[in-house]
Amino acid sequence: MKTALSVNLNKVALVRNTRHLGIPSVTRAATLCLQAGASGITVHPRPDARHIREQDVFDLATLLKDWPDREFNIEGNPFHNLMDFVRQVRPNQVTFVPDGEGQFTSDHGWVMADDAARLLPLIHECRTLGVRVSLFMDPDPGQMAAVRAAGADRIELYTEPYAAAWSHSTESAQLARYAAAAEAAREAGLGINAGHDLNRDNLTDFLRAVPGVAEVSIGHALIADALEMGYAGAVADYLRCIHRAGAA
Repeated sequence: MKTALSVNLNKVALVRNTRHLGIPSVTRAATLCLQAGASGITVHPRPDARHIREQDVFDLATLLKDWPDREFNIEGNPFHNLMDFVRQVRPNQVTFVPDGEGQFTSDHGWVMADDAARLLPLIHECRTLGVRVSLFMDPDPGQMAAVRAAGADRIELYTEPYAAAWSHSTESAQLARYAAAAEAAREAGLGINAGHDLNRDNLTDFLRAVPGVAEVSIGHALIADALEMGYAGAVADYLRCIHRAGAA
């Protein structure tokens, strides 16, 4: 199985929002990434609209109708503004993330002992709408059976702890945590996504150590690389990182 690359466009919108000129264009960025071979587009529309705005979600949903073999992933907290988008757009995938309203960036996963009961009806609603559900999770093998019991289809492993440990003495221990969590997820019948601070340096090592990752969602690093390499060049290089992991 080849790992799919979904490009998160939040940072494109963040730059655009500093002026009132409509540039850089989020839909143009999506088009260039898809033309370069990205498997999908991810957005995280937060309640304060500091980057992705409501209209962006609808514009991207319209754009992706012309790319039926690619996926639209909307992520965010289902107890804030996320479910309205899911009901109207019906993306291919929704990723539930336990962010606070003013949170700078995602920094932890769900705790199923605390959150499963309130997540369950929203997961059921999404699946009734035909939307795949992924839960943003820390690499904790003990939680995976509960994720599946709540009705989710996949997890997205929160990879910042691995990224922080990459090239340091703790890297192998972190990779072992993620491999164990992925194995527990597979045994529970869950698909595996991953994301947060993955980049061209650390991506291949992660995918080699954690086999079976269906999708990586990458935004900040890829858009930063695109400032120097262009969207097409950045996407191509991330696809090469994925290919190297598979070749190994």
